[in-house]
Amino acid sequence: MKGFLRGFTTQEKSWMMYDWANSAHSVVVATILPIFYNTVAGYMADSALGMSTWGYATSAAMGIVALLAPVLGVFGDFQGMRKKLFTAFMLVGVLSCAGLAVTPLLDFTTQQAAQTVGMAVLALYVLSSIGFAAANLYYDSFLNDVTTPERMDKVSTMGYGMGYIGGSTIPLLAFLILNLILGSDKMLFCLSFAFGLTAVWWFVFSIPMLRNVHQTSYQPRTPGAVGKALKGIGSTLREIVRHKEMLVYLIAYFFYIDGVNTIIHMSTSYGDTLGLDSTSMLLALLLVQVLGLPFCLLYIKASQRFGARAMVAVGICIYMGVTVYAFFLKEVWQFWVMAVLVATSQGGIQALSRSMFGKMIPDKNRSGEFFGFYDIFGKFSAIMGPALVGWSSGLAADIQLAKLGLTRATATAQQLEQIDSTAAPWGILSLLLIFLVGGVLYMVVLPRVSQTKQPIGNPVAMANKGD
Repeated sequence: MKGFLRGFTTQEKSWMMYDWANSAHSVVVATILPIFYNTVAGYMADSALGMSTWGYATSAAMGIVALLAPVLGVFGDFQGMRKKLFTAFMLVGVLSCAGLAVTPLLDFTTQQAAQTVGMAVLALYVLSSIGFAAANLYYDSFLNDVTTPERMDKVSTMGYGMGYIGGSTIPLLAFLILNLILGSDKMLFCLSFAFGLTAVWWFVFSIPMLRNVHQTSYQPRTPGAVGKALKGIGSTLREIVRHKEMLVYLIAYFFYIDGVNTIIHMSTSYGDTLGLDSTSMLLALLLVQVLGLPFCLLYIKASQRFGARAMVAVGICIYMGVTVYAFFLKEVWQFWVMAVLVATSQGGIQALSRSMFGKMIPDKNRSGEFFGFYDIFGKFSAIMGPALVGWSSGLAADIQLAKLGLTRATATAQQLEQIDSTAAPWGILSLLLIFLVGGVLYMVVLPRVSQTKQPIGNPVAMANKGD
């Protein structure tokens, strides 16, 4: 590991290690937990709505963070506050994962018990997602503290690469090995172990970030500074609107990152709804993590050759193809092919999007505030995508029920399961619309805006020079 990270400073390495730490949540909670929730939902009164409910819960969690993001960013910009707030939200996520470790050990085999456990799972999932997303806001805004604009693409992308070889891979692999050793009859214990390991992993590997990364860009805390900064949120928004390149970029990002996040959160729920084998899906997702690092390194090299903007465009096109491919997915081997396609661009598109925005920020002392707006666009997109998938799949199911002269009340459990399975692909296909809108804005509108001559000395223009 030491040789692998040669050439990076201690602060850069410690910052990247947090991706190693929190990626356990990204994989274990975002991919294994939906399968467990679908199992619990199978004992509820309406077992066919598992995928839709999960989509709405994801949207609720992201909505809460999105609404709070600008305010969180403002407070994080004050001297000495960024790390304190980062730590608080990281602990919210860690403790929520610890709570999730208890849920598989509870009895949920009756309808009433399933409702109670299901609500507990959703509540802890929402809390863990809030902690994860809010801590990430401060983690992202630390990027300007730990490195320079010239190194930002490399450091940001390597951060995602660290996540792939660490938190995204090792806890999931430990879960799969334990499940293989103990057998399927001990699956609930294995799930409990996975959620508990995620909590421990997340906390322990956050320690280098807590010890070595320090806030160097900040606003001084003076009397009345908080009120002034909160009132300044509107002026920051107006500043973003005035810089057309940043505005168009954020709107494009709002759409295309929505599809990326939705596929991350909904992939196993979708496969489970289609009746695919859970273990095979998790092995495919493990492959995504294993391939993630080499593809991140490839994105670093390619961005140095062709530019970060060109490589993000490549990622958008690949995800469009993934969405269409997923519509026709029926077999486990096809899920594996989809996993490889996702692996090619998942880390690269997120990392380069983050570093591109970091370079655009005109006042580095207000990184948290600007990344707060960046998070608004990213998190509100995460509301739209899962909700759209849930609504589209639910609408398709209702149409099929109507054609058969049935309702959810009159259809049998077997009929509901079959209809839900055939309706789910329409929910995934709806993401193509989101990628198309984001792609057009990014690949057609943004270049035209970027070519518009900006005033001499404009910090946004200067920050983007050479990107």
